[in-house]
Amino acid sequence: MSQKKEKRHKAHQSSQIQKKIMFPLSLDTEDLAHTTIGCAIEVHRNLGPGLLESTYQKCLKYELGKVGLLVEEEVLLPLKYKEIELEKAYRIDMIIENRLIIENKTVEKITDVHKAQLLTYLKLTENKLGLIINWKSKILKGNIKRVIL
Repeated sequence: MSQKKEKRHKAHQSSQIQKKIMFPLSLDTEDLAHTTIGCAIEVHRNLGPGLLESTYQKCLKYELGKVGLLVEEEVLLPLKYKEIELEKAYRIDMIIENRLIIENKTVEKITDVHKAQLLTYLKLTENKLGLIINWKSKILKGNIKRVIL
């Protein structure tokens, strides 16, 4: 291998290691989150704050569908407790591409309870990333919280 090719190969290996350190999630999941945030901002830009969660959710599903993403809404999540199974223990607002969980809120402030709720969903579904979107805010960008398992 020539010195030039060897240097490029080492640089590529180094960048791959750096990506793994910088991005604990796959780049596909990061891209998915980025696209979802862009769609959420588009919805909020058009509707503004003050509507019901369900309205934002339907509009977000529409925008995500337009870019070709698979979106499931109101996903029932069972919970097994000892010998019993609770079939409808939880209801996840949205799951995008079977990898990203969205929890829609219209609250004054996102709290630790909201984060704990999303963490529970991530653990039970074995997903790694979720977003809490607080639609009540005047500017949406600062009111989207990433939760990583």
